[in-house]
Amino acid sequence: MQTTEKIQRLALAGILTGMLVITGCKQSTPPGGAATAKPAPEVGVVVVNTEPVTLTMELSGRISPQMVAEVRPQVGGIIQKRLFTEGSEVKAGEPLYQIDPATYQAAHASAKAALAKAEANGFALRQRSERYKQLVAISAVSRQEYDDATAALKQAEADIETGKAAVETARINLAYTRITAPIAGRIGRSTVTPGALVTANQVTALATIQQLDPVYVDVTQSSADLLRLKRNLASGELKGNDPGQAKVKLILEDNSAYPLEGILKFSEVTVDQSTGSVTLRAQFPNPNQLLLPGMFVSALIQEGVREQVILVPQRGVSRDPAGNAVALVAGEKDVVERRMLKTERTVGDAWLVTDGLQAGERVIVEGIQRVRPGVTVKVVPFDAKAAAPGSQPAAKQP
Repeated sequence: MQTTEKIQRLALAGILTGMLVITGCKQSTPPGGAATAKPAPEVGVVVVNTEPVTLTMELSGRISPQMVAEVRPQVGGIIQKRLFTEGSEVKAGEPLYQIDPATYQAAHASAKAALAKAEANGFALRQRSERYKQLVAISAVSRQEYDDATAALKQAEADIETGKAAVETARINLAYTRITAPIAGRIGRSTVTPGALVTANQVTALATIQQLDPVYVDVTQSSADLLRLKRNLASGELKGNDPGQAKVKLILEDNSAYPLEGILKFSEVTVDQSTGSVTLRAQFPNPNQLLLPGMFVSALIQEGVREQVILVPQRGVSRDPAGNAVALVAGEKDVVERRMLKTERTVGDAWLVTDGLQAGERVIVEGIQRVRPGVTVKVVPFDAKAAAPGSQPAAKQP
């Protein structure tokens, strides 16, 4: 009896095992009877071509005014009035301060009186000299007396010239009591108020005037970069711009672009021994006075044009553990190939590639993480706009 039950149990277990195997086969095998093949991964590619590229260099610098004038008194005295508004535009020759002129008016009047006295004395001596000239001809006076009269006249004429110079000096000092703007521009704050005592040629300036349209941008470039640029120009690898027409663009402190272009004016002829750099100066129009002296900016200066170069989007270039630039290319029959690249610099959002790629090749820029060399892929054109943040990527991964 026990043997019969044991046989029945073994038979039931065999039946259940067979049913499970049949069920598993049905679930893994499609109605057609063949296994489903894994689809090829989809990647977005960019076809690279040779093209001329305008190369630029980004250098840091600061804004400086075209002209600066520190206003200082040329005579001493008490400030009576301030005749300008701080922060306003002033014209050359416009009065800025009035110094108490009383003492200088008196000195001017005294000098004029001294001149009048010398002229009166000179008139009398001139008349006597002319009379002695006639009398000496008839021996009515001695020759010595005539010579003395002539000498006295010349001395009186010298006194008259001295008096005229004194009057002019007094007039100039009187005019200096009204301090005027030496240049046109925007004037800053005043360091003195009415009632303050100032002295001639004092160290502290009363105010500073700066000409802000146009302005200069002074940037520094390493001497090594300058040598490289000159070699490239000399070899013909880089076509240079006319130095008088080299365009410069500005990036402001808030990373916004300044709307007006500038012109590179000159390069310093001496290398700074402490930094190993040279100074470049560019001139920018500043009609709205958005650029202020001392402001930190980045200047994009055109180096020149390089003919027939290949640019690869930065997202399509990675680095191996040794730091070498690497790109994946969709080769023949859409098989992925790995390429070692030589990159020189960035141009916008792309790498300038000097070796490792040929014109017409397809560089994978989307879906790189899901493929490897030797894998066959499905190639679609890469749409940079669609792949931008907030947009759907052009190459959808399965």
